[in-house]
Amino acid sequence: MKLTRKMVLSRAKASELRGVRKLNCWGSRLTDISICREMPSLEVITLSVNSVSTLEPMSRCRQLSELYLRGNRICSLAELLYLKDLPRLRVLWLAENPCCGPDPHLYRMTVLRVLPHLHTLDNQTVTEEELSRALMEGEDIMAPGREGTGNGQPELSYTQSTVNATAETQGELLSFGEEEASSVQGQLCLKPPGRDQFPSFSQREAVNSHKNRNNVLAAILLLLQDLDTEELEAVHQTVVSRLQTLHKQELQDME
Repeated sequence: MKLTRKMVLSRAKASELRGVRKLNCWGSRLTDISICREMPSLEVITLSVNSVSTLEPMSRCRQLSELYLRGNRICSLAELLYLKDLPRLRVLWLAENPCCGPDPHLYRMTVLRVLPHLHTLDNQTVTEEELSRALMEGEDIMAPGREGTGNGQPELSYTQSTVNATAETQGELLSFGEEEASSVQGQLCLKPPGRDQFPSFSQREAVNSHKNRNNVLAAILLLLQDLDTEELEAVHQTVVSRLQTLHKQELQDME
C-alpha cells in the first residue's frame, strides 16, 4: 500500500505536507513511503509493523530526529546510508527487520559505525564505549554507485539470505513496540495494568500476557487518535456495552 497525501494530512491533522512534523503510520501495511520526500519539516515518524523496504525517501527529511521502523522489510543495512546525512537524527528503532541478521552485536556495531550520532538504538541508549568499538567491530558498508552494485543501490559487505521477511503472523502485528506504547501511555497519563488483573500463569507466561495486553491497549489508544466524532461515538457505545456486561458478570460471581 502506498502512503498517500490524503492519509498523511488526515493522520497528522495538517493542511499541507510541508508542515507535517509528526506522523504515526504504525501497522498500516505500507510498502511505498515515497511521499516522505515532500515532508522536509518531518521530525518524528512511526512506520513500525509495515512492509517498507527502502529508506531512500527519508533522505529528504533533514529535520528528522526520531525514526521508528521496527518490523518492516529492510533487507540491507546499506539502506542506512540514506540516513547518514540527517544531522538531527538521534533515535532509531530498526529491530525485527531482515537486515538485523543473526548476530545482534555485529548488527549494532555496524549501525553505530554508519550512524555515530545516534543517542538511542532499538530502545537502548548508545554509550561512548559502543561508539569507539563500532569503529573497529562494525562492518564496512559500500556506498551507492561503487563497483559491483549494478543498479546503483547501496550494498552491505555481508548479507543474510536465509531470513524470510514476508511472513507476518498475528502475534507480530500485536507485538506493539515500546516506543509507541510508552508514548501513548505517557500522553494519556495511563499506568500499565497491574499483574493482579491477569490469570495466574507461570512467571514467564504471566510476563508475556502482561506485555501483550499492554501492547494491545496502546495500539487501541493510538488508533483512537485517528477517529472522527462519529467513529468515536461508535467506540464509546461499544465500550459502555462491554462494561455493563462485565459488571453483570462480577455481580453474578459475588452471589
